[in-house]
Amino acid sequence: MKRQYPIAESEMVQPPQGPPISLERVQFSFPRTAYTLDVKQHAQREAVKTAFKRCWDAYMEHAFPHDELMPVSLDGKDTFGGWSATMVDALDTLYIMGYTEEFAATLPAIGALDWSDTTLTSVNVFETTIRYLGGLLSAYDLSGEKVILMKAVELGEMLYMAFDTPNHFPPFWFDFSDAKAGRQKAGKSDPSASPCSLSVEFTRLSQLTGEPKYYDAIDRIKRFLERSQNSTRLPGMWPTFVDFQNELADKSPDFTLGAQADSLYEYLPKMSALLGGRDAVYEKMYRSAMATAEKHMIFRPMLPDGDNVLFIGDVHVRPDEDGVSLLPDGQHLTCFAGGMFGLGGKLFGIREQLATAEKLARGCAMAYAAFPTGIMPEIFGLLPCASRDVCEWDEDRWVAEGNTNMPKGFKHARDPRYLLRPEAIESIFLMYRITGKPEYQDIAWRMFLSIQAATSGDTANSAIKDVNVGPKEVTKLDQMESFWLAETLKYFYLIFSPPDVISLDEWVLNTEAHPLKRPDR
Repeated sequence: MKRQYPIAESEMVQPPQGPPISLERVQFSFPRTAYTLDVKQHAQREAVKTAFKRCWDAYMEHAFPHDELMPVSLDGKDTFGGWSATMVDALDTLYIMGYTEEFAATLPAIGALDWSDTTLTSVNVFETTIRYLGGLLSAYDLSGEKVILMKAVELGEMLYMAFDTPNHFPPFWFDFSDAKAGRQKAGKSDPSASPCSLSVEFTRLSQLTGEPKYYDAIDRIKRFLERSQNSTRLPGMWPTFVDFQNELADKSPDFTLGAQADSLYEYLPKMSALLGGRDAVYEKMYRSAMATAEKHMIFRPMLPDGDNVLFIGDVHVRPDEDGVSLLPDGQHLTCFAGGMFGLGGKLFGIREQLATAEKLARGCAMAYAAFPTGIMPEIFGLLPCASRDVCEWDEDRWVAEGNTNMPKGFKHARDPRYLLRPEAIESIFLMYRITGKPEYQDIAWRMFLSIQAATSGDTANSAIKDVNVGPKEVTKLDQMESFWLAETLKYFYLIFSPPDVISLDEWVLNTEAHPLKRPDR
């Protein structure tokens, strides 16, 4: 397909060259004994492997080559182009868990993937990048199988066409007809995470191929983020929805670290690690964004046992002076932030962020334990304390503002589903690797058992309708998104593995938990 808005090679930004700049080590200095699993850890890891294999086999038998398994009706459905999303998304998990025969058996199907063969007229640029491109790049980094890199390059070429717009920013939907006709434009109110969360995958593709155009594409977005960061209505952060077509970020009053914006922030420290610290802009943007989030978004909830944990809410900025309003609703999606604060705090030597990271991760673990299923809901409300330092339980306030149908401390579960999401175990895993504290493994095991009890069916695991019922009373939603195998079970497996299995000092995990090789130190 011919580009309507070509970029001269002389105008392209090259990936940073030269030896990596020294970044702080991320992982705890584990004792030698940690590299040999004891009987308990081995049994826990094997239980996770068994859960994965059961779901993988069910997908291959009942749903392949469709994108997802419907685990109740035992059928398949296409949600992301019909290119076998679960197979591609779970490739690296197969390899990491040692399922070498199953991994090898996928290679003919990988080689046969045809990105032009889809019933869709457009694809989601973000989802296609993080699941398919990220999955392929990771599987190649792990295995060295050339056919996987070949398919990643083919997909990268297709996705690169999404940047063929007047200002070289991609739209949310890559519409094939618009691309052919030269009608593509970036959106005027697109989720900030969408074009701003392609950087890790396109950078790694550029590193592996030596082709600078992929890096140039995402570096243009980085430059927009840099120049707009302090001119938004909440300086230091970008709004949930951004006018990428006109490159404006100063209009919208709503800000979040959750849905629609999350991985924009997640990728700031990860890009620094992937580039070996050779672009200081990512650290600068991370520091400013997290200082703003600490000031306006992070809160301590009022809890009956006085737990000193933290959560992240959303912010609305009013036009009046000092008009920053906190909406103290938690999201399962924001549970990634504990791990992000931990990673950024370690990479950049921001020691005070490590305490915040632990309190955020423990907050999500607390929310899991609070509900009857042992699982936290998709979206829920809490009663924020006036101070993060001291917070006593106020029964009268709870009676007036709380909800007697909820666990004490919770106002509502506005979305009570559990969709097999990974964000809570993601942060628990990262905090284990960062601190070396074995209690995080204990938390992970309790979470795993609760998830298995509530979501496991006759053949595979399913999302559930309501976590605020007993585990035997749940209603299954007949849905098993590919991230269950790509992320959730991978994180559970890794936390019970020796710390040199996907070391955080050697790998960067994209937002779909696909490990990509960091430059040699």
